[in-house]
Parts: sequence; C-alpha cells; structure tokens
Amino acid sequence: MDDTASDLDFGEDPLADAPPADIDIDLRVDSGVRHLSPSSAGMYEQCARKWKHRYLDRLPDPPGEAALVGTFAHRVLELLLQDAPDRRTLDRAKELAREAWPETETDPDYQVLELSDTDARRFRWKGWSAIEGLWRLENPAVVDVAATEQKVDVELNGVPFRGIVDRVDNEPDGVVITDYKSGRAPRPRYQKGRLTQVLLYAGAVGELNGAPPTRARLLYLGQRVIETAVTPDNLGEALEGLKTTWTNIESDCASQTFAPTTGPLCAWCPFVAQCPEGMAEVSNRYNAGQVRLDAPAVAHLADAS
Repeated sequence: MDDTASDLDFGEDPLADAPPADIDIDLRVDSGVRHLSPSSAGMYEQCARKWKHRYLDRLPDPPGEAALVGTFAHRVLELLLQDAPDRRTLDRAKELAREAWPETETDPDYQVLELSDTDARRFRWKGWSAIEGLWRLENPAVVDVAATEQKVDVELNGVPFRGIVDRVDNEPDGVVITDYKSGRAPRPRYQKGRLTQVLLYAGAVGELNGAPPTRARLLYLGQRVIETAVTPDNLGEALEGLKTTWTNIESDCASQTFAPTTGPLCAWCPFVAQCPEGMAEVSNRYNAGQVRLDAPAVAHLADAS
C-alpha cells in the first residue's frame, strides 16, 4: 500500500461500481413520465418491470456499498477539480477525502450496511483507490475545467431530459464531456453502450451552449479512458435511442403493462419478490446450480418454500 492510502487508514480492495450521477425522472400526478435521465432510461432498457417498481411504485431500493463508494469518490473529485489547478494534488485529495468522509459515514444508507471495522476500512480504501486512480489517467492540474456537476434540463429529440454532468472541460479542439466511473471498465463489445450516457450529456450541453462538444469520454478511474468523438451519426443514434425509450415508457404507463426481462440479473434484483416471472427465473436457475448462494434472491426462495 502506498503512503497516501496508509495515511488515510484506507484498507485494500479493488474499485467498486459508481452510481450514475444524474437526476432521475419526475412523475405527473397521473403516473405519466415528465422527465427522463440516463439512469432511469438505462433501467427501463434493462427491465421495464424493474423500472416500474423503482420509479412508479417507488419501492425502497437503498444504494448498496458499491454505489456509496462511488458517491464518495465523485464528491471528492468534484471538490478537487473546483480547486485552483496548482492545488489539485494527491495531498489535497487526501485532505478532501478526510473532510468528505463524515458526510458518507453519517449517511443513513451507509449506516444501514452495518459494516464491521474491517469492512469499513475496506470501504474507505475502495473510495480512495477510485480517487487516486484519476492520476493514472490524467494530470488534474492541467485540466481546464469549465464546470463540475453541471445540471442539465433540456429537451433532446422531443424528450424532456435531466441529468448532472460530472465535468465539462475546455480542450484545444473544443468542449469535452467527462464522466467518472469507479467500476470495472467494460469489454470492447460493451463500450459503445456505455458511451451512450455521455453522448446524451454531450447533446444536452450542446443544447445549452448552442454547439455540441467535440468529444465525450468515460474515465474508469485507475484503469483506462473510453472516449469517442461526438459526431452527427453517434449523437443522432443516442438521441433516437432516447426517443424510443421515452415512447415505450409512455406506452407502458398508459397501458400499465411493464413486461419483465428475465435472466441472470433477476437473482440480484431488489424487487424480485414482487415479480413472479423473476422469481420463477431465479428458481429455475437455482435448481440448475446457476445462482450464487450469496445472491439476494436466494433468501426469497427460502421464504417461499
């Protein structure tokens, strides 16, 4: 372990997944959708039933450890990049991590985890690993930051869109949209899908600025940068996908039919107990020895037996 991590009393472990840093949908009184964000759109595309339980039924879904680690890392990096360029050092990041930690430690979502001292130390190390990982990708002291945590609330391709952009940078070739990720970087075949989020942010910032950014990128902290030029083709494809999702959501809201998409992820869905199709999928996979015993849905199988 390096001296910085040691000083912070952070343990050891790889990075954890961060939550998408954007605003979720608002709902009309008649349960229609008023706004869409990358996270809510992504959940709908993953499973319409899960989306219903999360955004319409508002069933409790407190963020897990990975999401809270990501929130902590995002907060520290936000504060760091708001500092003067010559203050964006590892030592300064360490100070900010110490200052930001009580906010996480007193968060009810963190407290409900009931982590042991050992697990809490590992949690802090995961957060620090993500923060420190920024220096493996870039020198933050030379980044020309135009904005951090920029809220966007615009109409994209006929869709009311809301979100929060981690960072907007000025580069010699134009404006660049930057989004932090503390989870594992995707394999090449999944990279295009992951870039959709930052392309939508690029479209939103373009609406506000009057011209689209030149590039959009994902910083998988401590690992690598996944980047794309913002072109009429890829931006148009992202916007068409958003429009399709919006249309499908409104159709489902009108008909009150939200078809589930079953598969391996059902075993980890927080709403599986409310989904007969999901429970059947988990049961079949469990009987076939295809479900990890630590998957949350296994407990529901025991309750149902």
